[in-house]
Amino acid sequence: MLAFHYDHLSLALPPGHRFPQSKYQMLRERVEGRPGLLRLRLAEPADPGALALVHTPDYIDAVLHGTLSAAAQREIGFPWAPSLPRRSLCSVGATVAAARAALEEGVAASLAGGTHHAYADKGSGFCVFNDVAVAARLMQAEWHRRHPDRPGLRIVVIDLDVHQGNGTARIFQGDDSVFTFSIHGEKNFPFRKESGDLDVGLPDACGDGVYLDALATSLAEVWRRLADRPAQLAFYLAGADPHEGDRLGRLKLSADALLRRDRLVLEALFERRIPVAISMAGGYGEDLSVTVDVQERTLEAAAQSWQRWQARAGDDDAVAHADCGESLDP
Repeated sequence: MLAFHYDHLSLALPPGHRFPQSKYQMLRERVEGRPGLLRLRLAEPADPGALALVHTPDYIDAVLHGTLSAAAQREIGFPWAPSLPRRSLCSVGATVAAARAALEEGVAASLAGGTHHAYADKGSGFCVFNDVAVAARLMQAEWHRRHPDRPGLRIVVIDLDVHQGNGTARIFQGDDSVFTFSIHGEKNFPFRKESGDLDVGLPDACGDGVYLDALATSLAEVWRRLADRPAQLAFYLAGADPHEGDRLGRLKLSADALLRRDRLVLEALFERRIPVAISMAGGYGEDLSVTVDVQERTLEAAAQSWQRWQARAGDDDAVAHADCGESLDP
């Protein structure tokens, strides 16, 4: 399975800053130690022009050229430095690359991404540009160029980070071509939620059973609402922050429950032949190695799903050859 990373780029953060940027290198090194699990690729920065599919010109210019106000920097949570634009472009680039790979192979991933608090005109909550929103719009544009006479590409965003994807929900409000679904902590950040297509807020310390029941019920509702026009691409934000050891999560889920969550989502997408680009999204463990453990298991489940996609593709090829009267024997 293809997975894209950019942890060679660091943010210029003051000592003691609570954003755990070291986890990205830790995750890459962890999966590098498991040959055959992933095909790792260095992410290229997104074309700044692609950002304009989602973000306002003034905001793009302020990020790229260092004219963000002090208030805007505080809302993002990062001080501006020359490394910020480059890293932010690569965050989007990784998710764009994962989306393209998913459309080709069924499943692909970014080892970071999931910057779902970024709005069209501002960043927030450690999110500068909204990588999923930009990738979704770019995939729709590319689909239209390839298939001008066919209906547009319909997308579903499955956001299981512990925090509601308020920026993503706002960007796609009223847009039938992108369905946004979020399960999150009702009392957690952001404290003013946006209205997505399906939002499920859960109480603090809800635990495994309540969470998994809510997920199963909600996914059934997603598929019901998409029945008339099924999605052709999914973005899955597989946040590790619902975990019981997360500093910011508060839902208190076990690692086993998070793995069951991932498998439930991936199985549902596989059954419906919906390719998926996965982002690791949030994770702020008291012990970052535990966060990386959760993310590694997500990627392992994704790689297993990718193998099923490849087997299905082989079966489909065999059927196509048989339908044409061709033999697969040498």
